[in-house]
Amino acid sequence: MTRVYGFCHYVFRVIFDIAFRGEVVGLENLPKNGAFIIASNHASHLDPPIVGSLIPKQVCFFARKTLWKKGFASWWLDIVGTIPVDRDGGSDVSAIKRVLQALKNDKVIILFPEGTRSPDGNLQSAKPGVGLLACRTAVPVVPARIFGSFDAFGRDGKVHIPTPVTVVYGKPISPADYDDPSAGKERYQRASERIMTHIAALKKPAETVV
Repeated sequence: MTRVYGFCHYVFRVIFDIAFRGEVVGLENLPKNGAFIIASNHASHLDPPIVGSLIPKQVCFFARKTLWKKGFASWWLDIVGTIPVDRDGGSDVSAIKRVLQALKNDKVIILFPEGTRSPDGNLQSAKPGVGLLACRTAVPVVPARIFGSFDAFGRDGKVHIPTPVTVVYGKPISPADYDDPSAGKERYQRASERIMTHIAALKKPAETVV
């Protein structure tokens, strides 16, 4: 980790432990070496920093290009390795290239198959973006599911403290399990849907059937 990222990682972890501490399950499922993608549900602005703060290595995030303004914001976004994306411009080729390069350099990328935050906290349909990146790079995809973040900081714009947020990491999904090259034009959408199915299958610890 870079020094700035390491400091922010520490701060967000402290905030999580104090204000949103729930259970963290499945950290042993994270690959020890090499690049991989973490694919998670998305219900709150809290999701990226919480998921990232629980991973003991530097990860790359996405953020809207409009956040890159002169001053501290741009400097901070760049130094922690954030990838700018043009959400209003269709397929952002430059963002895709940066993700592919990051994965080639054995980085970890956090992606949200739903494409945007859920309006009600429930799981939404998957978009093809995560499938495209996963199939193009053929890296393992670790499904993750966040419980409670919508209640902690949802669409109402209010932060509710303390509210426990639980994160469950599933076992890595291999390319053979999510990619079907014979699917033609539906290849990336189908891969995203398969990944989303793994996310949906993850349960809170209390709901796990023994």
